[in-house]
Parts: sequence; structure tokens; C-alpha cells
Amino acid sequence: MGIRFSALETDLVRRLQAGGGDANGQSPERRIADSDGLPCRHCLQLIEPGQEFLTLAHRPFPAPQPYAELGPIFLHAQVCDRGGGTDQLPAFLASPRYILRGYGADDRIVYGTGTIASTPEIAAAAEHIFADAAVRYIHVRSASNNCYHCRIDRV
Repeated sequence: MGIRFSALETDLVRRLQAGGGDANGQSPERRIADSDGLPCRHCLQLIEPGQEFLTLAHRPFPAPQPYAELGPIFLHAQVCDRGGGTDQLPAFLASPRYILRGYGADDRIVYGTGTIASTPEIAAAAEHIFADAAVRYIHVRSASNNCYHCRIDRV
């Protein structure tokens, strides 16, 4: 079995970069990065110091429901190419650990699938989670802040 890391859809990101409302209906905040380490959820690269970026509320689910967590994310303010689409660990996953959590076809957590994985072990942990046939996709989230980073799909 294979896996694929998936970034946010380009149509959504272009709407947000143009000032469209986020998951709270607010325009994204525009700022200038004063340090590195801010992960863009579209190109899956780190936002470099001096670059303009957006901070906004994002709900990575098709509709609100009890398991549809909402939280802050960062995006480049300028157009960037969509990253991911491969089994290669995205470069922006630069922290030592991440939360991985499996979701079913109903977009709810598949209990027993949540784990904290060291960054080099993310792919192996994802394959272990996908051993449960009820898991349709996995979210990668910050182990320290629970912020959404990207999605992992089975191939």
C-alpha cells in the first residue's frame, strides 16, 4: 500500500489569497514573516523571513460537525504552486513530532487511530493507521498546537 501527502486545494487557496473569507467568514490577516518555521499549507514549504503570509481559520472538512476541528493555519500571501501529491515527506514538516489521526468516510475520527509520530516515522505510522479499513484519510497536525498541516491519502 502507498500513501500520498495532499496540500490544500489551489482553488480554496487562491480565494483566500484574494481576501476571501476563511472558515470564520473573516478576511485572512496579512503579515510579514520575521522568522522561519511558518508552514504554508499549499506549497508545503516554509515561509521565509521577509515574505508576506496569511493567518486564517481553516476547517479541513467538507461541513461543520462535532469532529470538524477548526484552527489557525498559514499560507503564502503571494501565489505559490501546490505541493504534495507524492509519498515524499513534505519539507515543511520540520518539527520533531506530529499528531496523526485517521478519519472515516463520514469525516469523523476513527477511534484508536490517533498517534504521535516522530517526523521520520510519519510514513510508517500512516501505513499502520491505514491498516484499519475504516480509515479513509489521515490528518497530520502539530503535536504542540494541534494545528492542521496536511492530509495523507492512500494510493
